[in-house]
Amino acid sequence: MPNRVTELHSIMPIANIASVLAHGILSHDNAMNLPHSDVSFAKIQSKRDSKEVPNGLKLHQYANLYFHARNPMMYKRQGQINELCVLSISNQVINLPGVVLTDQNAASDYVRFLAPTEYDKINFDWVYADDWRDSDQIIQWRKSSAKCAEVLVPHRVETFYIQRAYIVKESLKESLSLQGFKCEIVVNPNLFFR
Repeated sequence: MPNRVTELHSIMPIANIASVLAHGILSHDNAMNLPHSDVSFAKIQSKRDSKEVPNGLKLHQYANLYFHARNPMMYKRQGQINELCVLSISNQVINLPGVVLTDQNAASDYVRFLAPTEYDKINFDWVYADDWRDSDQIIQWRKSSAKCAEVLVPHRVETFYIQRAYIVKESLKESLSLQGFKCEIVVNPNLFFR
């Protein structure tokens, strides 16, 4: 794995933190059994619902993490950034049994599902780029999708893999603490496009 993959990210509503601390970061199917706030897009979830990972599970049976949360999903949630945090997850989850990598958003029609040993098929320059805009519209679409490359963990990510949380502003620290979050909390406006 490239040295720049120092952590993985989960975009999470602060309101879900107490549940995450109790149950872990759950797959879509497992989360459906618990009350929670959902920041996903219905159209994308519909595509994900019908997808299966080759030789694996249904896509909704994986807990999904991003390589980098400063991506189109976060950009489209600008109106909610005061209600969100980004959980930093140890990159060690990549070594768990059954983990699958994707070279772009897993709901994409052109996604490649990869074994962790095939990480070199992911364009990490695009994943970690600050901007995905391009004068060539086709390239821009590819960059945008690559920004949302994922790590798919079967069923759940256990809480002991959570390292810290990023928030857009200092005043949100109290909200996280009230949810029982005891790990490091870092203010990082750039991650939230601020």
